[in-house]
Amino acid sequence: MKFFIDTADLAEIREAVDMGLIDGVTTNPSLVAKTGRKYRDVIEEICGLVDGPISAEVLSIDYEGMMKEARVWAKVHANVVVKLPLTLDGLKATRACTQAGIKTNVTLCFSANQALLAAKAGATFISPFVGRLDDISDDGMQLIEDIVNIYNNYHFDTEVLVASVRHPIHVHQAALLGADVCTIPFKVIAQLAKHPLTDAGLAKFVEDAKKIPQ
Repeated sequence: MKFFIDTADLAEIREAVDMGLIDGVTTNPSLVAKTGRKYRDVIEEICGLVDGPISAEVLSIDYEGMMKEARVWAKVHANVVVKLPLTLDGLKATRACTQAGIKTNVTLCFSANQALLAAKAGATFISPFVGRLDDISDDGMQLIEDIVNIYNNYHFDTEVLVASVRHPIHVHQAALLGADVCTIPFKVIAQLAKHPLTDAGLAKFVEDAKKIPQ
């Protein structure tokens, strides 16, 4: 399973890259707004740090506006993936982008039917939001299982990108279900490496090392 980092924080991206864990990056307007920087400047700098898919989201909600933004983003860097909303206009834009050779990430997916539409429209990635479903007492990971099964049934090329990841269990379950990608906040990436027995074992080794004659 590929790991993307879900952030617009360049320091977090550099740290994750240095650990050799990152295959790509997802961003959104909310994450970029936290940086206080221009959207394009942030994306261009990320493209210089990560050699993999970099999702940049359109801000328009109508087809013509989405396509205008998509063409601009596609010229920024070969790795830029245009992030489009799962609406009828978004699906129309997904089809047009695919036909034009522009990679797409269809976002805000909350049902298997929506994911099926995105795959039929030719999306490069589909982004089901598991955490937000969990927040309303639905089962986000059941959605991932359903989408993976449907895509396997019909051999769609669209990759399942698990989004809105809140904790390490989401990552574990996504890997077991055969998702293609998991996009993960930096704090969750750090949590993946944590285990109390690892910490205890390391502390014991360090303490015992002090007893070794020098």
